[in-house]
Amino acid sequence: MTLFFMLLFIGASSWFLLVYVEKRKGSGGHKGSKQKIQKQPSVINQLVDYDDYQLTSKEKITAICMLALPAFIIGFIFYKSFFLAFIFSMIGFLFPRIRQQQLIQLRKNKLHIQFKQALSCLSSSMTAGKSIETAFREALDDLKVLYPDPACLIVVEFSVICRKIENGEQIESALKNFADRSHLEDVKSFTDVFLTCKRTGGNLVDVMKRTASVIGEKLEITQDISVMVAQKRFESRVLLFAPIIIVAVLAFSSPDYMEPLYSGRGILIMTAALLLLAACYALTQKIMNIKV
Repeated sequence: MTLFFMLLFIGASSWFLLVYVEKRKGSGGHKGSKQKIQKQPSVINQLVDYDDYQLTSKEKITAICMLALPAFIIGFIFYKSFFLAFIFSMIGFLFPRIRQQQLIQLRKNKLHIQFKQALSCLSSSMTAGKSIETAFREALDDLKVLYPDPACLIVVEFSVICRKIENGEQIESALKNFADRSHLEDVKSFTDVFLTCKRTGGNLVDVMKRTASVIGEKLEITQDISVMVAQKRFESRVLLFAPIIIVAVLAFSSPDYMEPLYSGRGILIMTAALLLLAACYALTQKIMNIKV
């Protein structure tokens, strides 16, 4: 029993420490990568693709440990074997790919929110009678005030667009390049409407106002959904860990009672239970992943 509580304490402490470090360094890590992006020349192949994110060696090791440590503790609870627990902890090597997708989605969400603010700045400048090129330059100045960090995603992107305009490139081409790299539906839709209005002489001010309004409504709906499912998400985690805690208490408080499950066919039963828990977790995550 003492060994169980020692392993549980070490595993939980290590995992919470890794999560804390990841959150603290997440913004710093992104900042460093953004600064690299800002220093790159404005060549299409060298600009950031928001569907691509390469984890550093340190990020990969951290991601592996974030899943491997809890998996080792759970494996030891269900098998009472350090060897089988170590084998089970190998699933931690699958987490870097998942972590990579999480960071990609986080970066795209930030860009989405910042793009809405950029449209508001553009709309204000064009409402005052400014030309499109001048409106983009003034919007960049406003964004620098709103986001003082020069490595901010939207500030970097608008700097690239303004630099291309100054170099004689058409604004349509610069926006199309940004939309293709962002992989955001709203950015692509705005670019398509912008190009159509530019060719046909449509009202760009109304288009920008409408687009900013639609994006704002989608963000509000997304936030409302997140608040609504937050409690259910917590409940699903409690229900997921409850069987693990019950098995741990029974295994270390009444070892004779649980002994049949740690030998022979009992190992297969424990493995089936773990697979069932994993399937339940995947199902709950899929149900609560509501997209607007």
